[in-house]
Formats: sequence, structure tokens, C-alpha cells
Amino acid sequence: MTSIRYPGAATSEGAQELSARGQMTAGELLRESGSVLRMSEAAAAEQADRAPGDQETMIINMGPQHPSTHGVLRLMLELEGETVLRSKPIVGYLHTGMEKTGEDLTYLQGPTNVTRMDYAAPLFNELVFSLATEALLQVEIPPRATWIRMLMTELNRIASHFLFLATNGLDLGAISMILYGWRERDLVLQFFEKTTGLRMNHNYIRPGGVAADLPDGWRDDVLRILDALPARLQEYDELMTGQPIWRARTQGVGVLTAEEAIALGATGPILRASGVPWDLRRDIPYLAYEEVDFNVVVGTYGDVFDRYAIRLNEIRESIGLVRQILDRIPRGDYRVQNKKVTPPPRARIDESMEALIHHFKIFTEGFKVPEGEVYVAVESPRGELGCYLVSDGSAKPYRMHIRGPSFVNLQTLPHMLRGGLIADAVAVISSVDPIMGEVDR
Repeated sequence: MTSIRYPGAATSEGAQELSARGQMTAGELLRESGSVLRMSEAAAAEQADRAPGDQETMIINMGPQHPSTHGVLRLMLELEGETVLRSKPIVGYLHTGMEKTGEDLTYLQGPTNVTRMDYAAPLFNELVFSLATEALLQVEIPPRATWIRMLMTELNRIASHFLFLATNGLDLGAISMILYGWRERDLVLQFFEKTTGLRMNHNYIRPGGVAADLPDGWRDDVLRILDALPARLQEYDELMTGQPIWRARTQGVGVLTAEEAIALGATGPILRASGVPWDLRRDIPYLAYEEVDFNVVVGTYGDVFDRYAIRLNEIRESIGLVRQILDRIPRGDYRVQNKKVTPPPRARIDESMEALIHHFKIFTEGFKVPEGEVYVAVESPRGELGCYLVSDGSAKPYRMHIRGPSFVNLQTLPHMLRGGLIADAVAVISSVDPIMGEVDR
């Protein structure tokens, strides 16, 4: 086979692209495949010498429009037959620029922007931005708002993991899973629509608390969801977990060791699947997670099967968490009663000119945040979701940067894919569960 070349600037992404092996020095190969894992230049040169020549390999594109790359992700793969020798994720095709946009929006408008990054887990984006803003404001939100945030984000974790199970099954040929996973996820989205008015991109968690209290009958709605899910999860175990074809497609595929996962900065189910019990809810608690009991689910082999099993069992843990939250959620205010941060109640606007002026000013000018900088992180369904904010004392962030777990986790792909079959690339990409809105934010 011969290498495929890409002449002309129309298809070139410059230094991002995967170069032909014959055009690479040992140092370039080192940077591409081993620098993070402390491979020496001599070892990289030895690897280059042992590898087949350009006439025995070919470089192909997978994506950015491939259905199983879960969005506009492009992978360049160097193949020898059907074996993947090297790979390189190429990102940037969505180019939304949300961080720069966030610097032109007030802190009150911020959640409407960040909620669209990880659109499968929008409430986590709103939460981390709000926590960072509240840290700069040095305000403490009411206990009810804290527990409402926990309730909504744990339900969002369940919905996100159901989306993973649906698409992971579809990617590997378990067609029924896209129907079942979508069905279960819809139970949660219906509750979200009743509570926030929207099924996704809610703008519900805001600096100072939440946008509105829980609706009438919310407890019964949540209990109906929780009562329906265990039997459905048992069906998934029967359909996939013990199924010989499923195990053959996932066990021993895309292995990532604990040392590699830590060196590459992986977090979330990818890191825990490699046997590292790291979960920010337990290890660096936020909200009221230190007051509830749950297990951190870990794997053993760090393969595609472990990453599937982790998310399946995290749904069970989140169900237990939500039941505890139902018992612990207190009465009281759902947002801080600080007029500098919180708009007046809707009913007051029709009764008071001062309330109308207050409402107008807070939504047009925003509220000023003291100078300072802060980094806050939460455990999203994909790992550590962090928000770094710098305030210059105005009503808009001077700088905003998001630590998106999907972006960091993508750099594990070349290490998982190396030496595997191209047919397994679909399984490995799916097991990372990347959301490209968060990658190209």
C-alpha cells in the first residue's frame, strides 16, 4: 500500500496533521507518541526504526463528518493493513469561541453561554460557572439552593450516562440500545422541561442560586423516574454486560493503564476505569456531597468494557444519591436575598417602580464582582470540569477559561488506539464519550 498525500492548503491543518513517517525525525515522533509518558528520544528513534516504511502504510481520515466520531472530530490514522500504528485527533471544526464570548457577557448572562458547551450535561456547565462567580462575590447560597443543584446535576449525570449507553451500543451494533437509552433519558428530560422550561441548555443554575423553585409535584415525578430505572438497568445487563459478542468487542480493547491516564491528565470514568479512585465529589467535596453516601466506582483493566461498566454502575450510584437528596432537601429560599445579585420577584415588578428599575438595571448592566481570580472544579459525567475566572471589578469577566474534560481526555486516544484494529477505533472513540461542543468551546 502507498501513503496518501494531501496536496494543497484546502485540506491542511498545518502542525495538527499527522505527517508521513518518512518525513518525521525521532524528536517529532517522540513529541507525537511519547513525550507525555516520558519516552526517551532514543526509544522513539528505535520505535521509528522498527516501524514499516511509508510504502507499507497509508494515512487515512476518519471524520470530521463520520457518525461515530460523536461530532466534528477528525482523526488521522496511519494504518498497516487494518492495524492502527499511529493516530492524531484534530479538533477545532466547531470553533464556537465561548470563552471569549463569555468575556463580553455579564455574570448574570454567563450561564446562557456556558450551558451550551457540554450540551449533554448543561447543568454542570452552569454549576461550575456559578460556583466560580459566587467564590469571587463571597456569597453563600441558601441550603435549599445547594440541594436543588445537587438534585438537578445528579439527574443530569443519569441522563448523560444514558446517552452514552445509547450511542455506545449503537456504535458497536447493539441497535436496540439507541432506543432504550433514549427512552430512559427522556424520563429525566421531561422532568427538566417541567422544572426549567427546557429539555437542555437550561440557564437554570445561576449565580446566587437557581432560577426558580422546584414545581408542584416534583417529588412524585422524581420518584417515578427512580422507580422505573433499576429494572431497565437490569435489562441492559442482560442485553450487553454478559453478552459474548459485546465482551469480545470491548474487553482488552483500548487499554489505558493508570500511569498513562494520570500522565495524560485524564479524569472521570476514563481515569476510574484504569483503577484510580478519583472523584471530585468525594476527594474535593463541593455543594453538600460530604453529607451523602456513595461509592466511587473503579475498574481494573482500563479497557472499553471497564469504561462502559463504570458509567452503567454510576447511574445506580446516582439513583442512590438522588434518593438521599429527596430525604435531605430543606425548605427555604432557592436563591440569595441579596438585591445586588438577585433580581426582584416577578410579582413585585407589577407593583413597585423601584422593583421595576432594579430588575431593569440588573438585567441590562449586571452586578459588579470584586477584583480577583478563582478556579473551581466539579465532577461532570466526563471528568473534571473547571472554570477559571478573573474579575477586574466590572460586571463582566476579564478572563474566562474552561477546563473541559472532553478536550483533555481526547489526548488519550492515540495511546488507546495504537496497535489495535481500525474496527476497534469506533469502540475506543465511543468509550471516551467526547462532547465536541466542550472540546471546541
